[in-house]
Amino acid sequence: MAAAPLVLVPGYWLGGWAWERVTPLLEAAGHPVTALTLPGLDPGDPDRSRATLEGHVAAVAEAVRAAGPTTVLVAHSGAGKVVTAVLDRDPAAVARVVYVDSGPAADGLADAVPADVTELPLPPWVELEASLDGLSDADLATFRRRAVPHPAAVAREPVRLTDPARRTVPATLVACSFPAATILELAAGGHPMFAEVAELTDLTTVDLPTGHWPLWSRPAELAAVLGRAAGGGH
Repeated sequence: MAAAPLVLVPGYWLGGWAWERVTPLLEAAGHPVTALTLPGLDPGDPDRSRATLEGHVAAVAEAVRAAGPTTVLVAHSGAGKVVTAVLDRDPAAVARVVYVDSGPAADGLADAVPADVTELPLPPWVELEASLDGLSDADLATFRRRAVPHPAAVAREPVRLTDPARRTVPATLVACSFPAATILELAAGGHPMFAEVAELTDLTTVDLPTGHWPLWSRPAELAAVLGRAAGGGH
């Protein structure tokens, strides 16, 4: 049986290039891979102010349709919001969802971004509320050089979810910044960042201790995790 396809969705400030260390390993194992650059995240995009949450959801949904129903949909970091909306609209569209240092969003999730802000640049490292563990100076330099300001509307607009069947899609949670046991404990306690994890009906957790960007800090191990998730999704 053919290896399942994967659609990879990066977090804030990133395009499909962010998966460059992971994609060849998955393809070598036989998986068709689509690494997305969402609207407004291409450095050549002339106007990021036009990018919207709806546009991001539509772009991911289209990639999933093109890949087919055996697809494993992978969300890194803030892409969890977009991917949750995709699952809400068509829970049968994918075979499995994988959250990489990410998780499912709750209805109404939105960042507090002022209405007059059009883009969110990558902040200085000391202001970045995420672990940089495992990244070399060269990694950080590449991140800084290639990062594209994230469209503010995508962060500001609330996600609207209506179909609880999204929670029945088989899910894998790859825990990097925090151990999976800690995430599950916080979810069970109703922590707003993790509460939706407790609602998932078919959840596998995998610990991959590193910082928030395992795409660069532990690409081989992440590719192996994604390959196993895809192997169980078809």
